[in-house]
Amino acid sequence: MDEFDRKICEIVQRDGRASSAAIAKAVGVPTSTANDRLRRLSSTGAIQGWHARLDAERVGAGLACFVLIDMGYEGEESAVTTICARPEVMEVHHISGAHSYLAKIRVRDMAVLETLLAEVIKPLPAVQSTETIFAIRTLKETAEVPVAPGADGG
Repeated sequence: MDEFDRKICEIVQRDGRASSAAIAKAVGVPTSTANDRLRRLSSTGAIQGWHARLDAERVGAGLACFVLIDMGYEGEESAVTTICARPEVMEVHHISGAHSYLAKIRVRDMAVLETLLAEVIKPLPAVQSTETIFAIRTLKETAEVPVAPGADGG
């Protein structure tokens, strides 16, 4: 990945609907080159998809919370697979420290969260305990990944 590819990645993260001509102009390459690079970035997995950014409140997922999950080793893989498969679970991170995993969850309200925790997450055999932290207000939320210069040695 060279500097042109990194610039293209930054552009499409901010505006997935940017035209090839606009990308080419911003990067300083011909449109055909921008198209070729976009196709290559997609085929190599650097670009993993094209998504719309939704307003969580307007689509019924206004409650953001973070659940720290402690797990035992027995059944851990199955529990993680089950948790990751839930649409309300936006992120799952295996973390260091006192807890095993950190899950970011977005739901409509506390009742939906309570049901998810009580009926899906806590009954999993590997789950030993959970601790939930609620976001009072979200000041920044993004899926944009910082594109580091020379991140892949290129």
